[in-house]
Amino acid sequence: MTPVSLPDPARVAAAIEEVAAAEIMTRFGRLSSSDVRTKTGPADLVTVADEASERRLKEVLTQLLPGSLMVGEEGTERDPGLLDRIAEERFTWIADPLDGTHNFVHGVPRFATIVALAYGGRTLAGWIHVPVEGLTYWGVAGEGAFVGGRRLTVAPPAPLSEMVGCFSRPRSAAREARDRSDRLIARLAQHVKLACAGLDYVWLLEGRAHVTVNGLVGRLKPWDHAAGVLLHAEAGGYSALLDGRPYAPTARDTGLMAPDEESWRTARAALDEPTRDG
Repeated sequence: MTPVSLPDPARVAAAIEEVAAAEIMTRFGRLSSSDVRTKTGPADLVTVADEASERRLKEVLTQLLPGSLMVGEEGTERDPGLLDRIAEERFTWIADPLDGTHNFVHGVPRFATIVALAYGGRTLAGWIHVPVEGLTYWGVAGEGAFVGGRRLTVAPPAPLSEMVGCFSRPRSAAREARDRSDRLIARLAQHVKLACAGLDYVWLLEGRAHVTVNGLVGRLKPWDHAAGVLLHAEAGGYSALLDGRPYAPTARDTGLMAPDEESWRTARAALDEPTRDG
């Protein structure tokens, strides 16, 4: 049980949308070289838009829920210990203010703002805002997933050979991870790479794709997945870590999502058994 009620999801969505309009869209296509820097490597970019939007999100979200904590991608780079605080018995906002930074920097309109609200290591609500389209996908645990006034439902189950996969296969992934993802990709009808976790989830929620694999490079990042996993479940989908354990924002291992448990098991087997029939 949580000690107080959740903030109005519509107010949270409005706050996210306002921040994205002011701090992200005003900079899209207008970055200078001094507005971009690298973090862990050439492909790991951060911009003034990432940093400004995270600062503003922290301000407005913690005002909506006094006493809450913010765990953001850029803040965690400075203070890795923030990750451990997601398990605390307090409200915690988990945010990727600009998911798809590489796309954003290169003028590709595939990026999103992702926000989840957790308590005690459990995700309670999630929002994925797509600034270019002006759409916000949102949901509350046990209450469904929506965009506007439309309730979302994942694609119906299908044979693996008819499924669409939507996930990135980063060049920085270890050879074993690349090989495993290639086995699954080879069994699918189509594989789409959007280079934006938020949009991968949107494709699942809209029924455009059936399956995604998360955390191919290193550990799962909660700001990329906490909101999306909740929304996917609320839209009727099934997800688990590869060892079968349920996802939680404290998880760090690779996860897999599909329309239902049987589809999940078929896709999971394809990662290691390419000759198995789907």
